[in-house]
Amino acid sequence: MNNTQHRMITVNGINMHIAEQGNGPLILLCHGFPETSYSWRHQLKELAAAGFHAVAPDMRGYGKTDSPDNIESFNVREIVADIVGLLDTLGEEKAIIVGNDWGATIAWQAALREPQRFHGVVALGVPMMQRAPVAPSSFFPKTADEELYVLYFETPGVAEAELDANVKETLLKIMFAASGDAGPRLPNDGTPNPFGMVSRKEGLLSALPIPDQLPSWLTQDDLTTFAESFELSGFRGGLNYYRNLDRNWELEAAIAGIPVSIPALYLVGERDTGLSISGMKEIIASMPSVVTDLRGSLVVPECGHWLSQERPALLTRAIIDFANSL
Repeated sequence: MNNTQHRMITVNGINMHIAEQGNGPLILLCHGFPETSYSWRHQLKELAAAGFHAVAPDMRGYGKTDSPDNIESFNVREIVADIVGLLDTLGEEKAIIVGNDWGATIAWQAALREPQRFHGVVALGVPMMQRAPVAPSSFFPKTADEELYVLYFETPGVAEAELDANVKETLLKIMFAASGDAGPRLPNDGTPNPFGMVSRKEGLLSALPIPDQLPSWLTQDDLTTFAESFELSGFRGGLNYYRNLDRNWELEAAIAGIPVSIPALYLVGERDTGLSISGMKEIIASMPSVVTDLRGSLVVPECGHWLSQERPALLTRAIIDFANSL
């Protein structure tokens, strides 16, 4: 990551670590779970070369960024306030915001709540959705033996004990199983899925394989860099995002029915774990009803959940073309 600069800044009452490169119009890059700012290592370099100021924060609770003790501090409104605070600290009135996974959720919510601060939004994996009629936890699937991963994440301390035990192995298992390298995905086809049903007895990781070799997009140095960040922060901060799903639903009541009105672009890997969820393809197809200026919706062949890492050149080109069109 030649020429990438790292620094700590204060935003919304917390200390945030950012990686940045380049000068020009601002593009913010928001990672998901379990990622860090390092997930955008390819985009930082190439966006800078294309004339942009690319900034990737460690999101609240990750890496060197503060992780407040209070679970409620990880609700979506607070994290959007982090992003707006980042704009203010950088002295920028507007930016393009890009997000993957939870970062996509934050990007959509930032575009919805603070449209005057963003030229456009690029979301990866997670589509913009209408507010559910009831709290999410009330309809997540569970049986006597299994529960959806978000329910497994819900009780403080349980998932942390499993995921923190061997950080590097945890990251390798999750990243591989959610990648395109794990194979095509069909509903209930048995392909390993870290974001599916979890055994109440065995936990999340037991069903996920360790690959015989690292996928081409992830080097041993990359894995070590991610592991060092999670050894510093633990997984608690990232898990706390999931523990606010019902609280986020409550907060969305005040803006229910309001569409995202700024220019938007959506990309998803053909093998993204989310596409195996029943009804997800229909939700993606219906996005124009909640995103009024959707400039494109692209499915990337043979790619999984980590677009910025699995298909860096394609994604960077899509971001640049979208930015230049605005």
